[in-house]
Amino acid sequence: MNARGMPKAAWEMVTVPKKDGGLGIIDLQKQNEALLMKNLHKFFNKLDIPWVHLVWEKHYRNGKLPGTQRKGSFRWRNNLKILEKYRELTVVQVQNGQSRLLWKDGSVRAAKLKYPELYSFAKNNNTSISNALVNNLPNYLFHLPLSTLAFSQLQALRGNLEDLNVNEENDLWGYIWGSNIFSATKIYRRLIGQHQVHPVFQMAVENNLPTKTQDLLLVALKRQVKHTKHP
Repeated sequence: MNARGMPKAAWEMVTVPKKDGGLGIIDLQKQNEALLMKNLHKFFNKLDIPWVHLVWEKHYRNGKLPGTQRKGSFRWRNNLKILEKYRELTVVQVQNGQSRLLWKDGSVRAAKLKYPELYSFAKNNNTSISNALVNNLPNYLFHLPLSTLAFSQLQALRGNLEDLNVNEENDLWGYIWGSNIFSATKIYRRLIGQHQVHPVFQMAVENNLPTKTQDLLLVALKRQVKHTKHP
């Protein structure tokens, strides 16, 4: 904010990368979230790290997985605050099914969306795939009696679970851009989102015009937009 109490530019515009027509100021909150996601990457991939073993053993035994109820130390609960954002950026290759949620993980392939009637009878929406395979009796996973539609969806779900090539290896958590390697930079870009760039400024970036020229062009374009909106 300036001396008069009003900011000269919206924060959303200030944090847009320069090549997208912004000022390139880092959004520290989103940057911190991107860096914290590395802990979730280690946790869900069950890397051979002492704290990962400790958290799994203490809080998520017997098919339990992190959900809305935050458990553990202050540091771990901070990681869980961004759990949903992490899930939106990841894809899971099922191996033993111990780290993947039955109902929520898997983007549009999630059972919650595929079998909505059956999901409405679920006792625990944070159960893992491995837990569902071991305890596949309807009275363990669902509130009975099931409706006719829910029962037909249960049969379909069982068929999908039987088709999984479950083994003893840990599930592999990768990312929607097609890599299993964690990248805070790529996650940060996803968190701040995509922005529409003026074609003139895009041409200046692609042609490697001097930075000072790009900055002057950016100022001129913003003034043009301002006068267009407020004649």
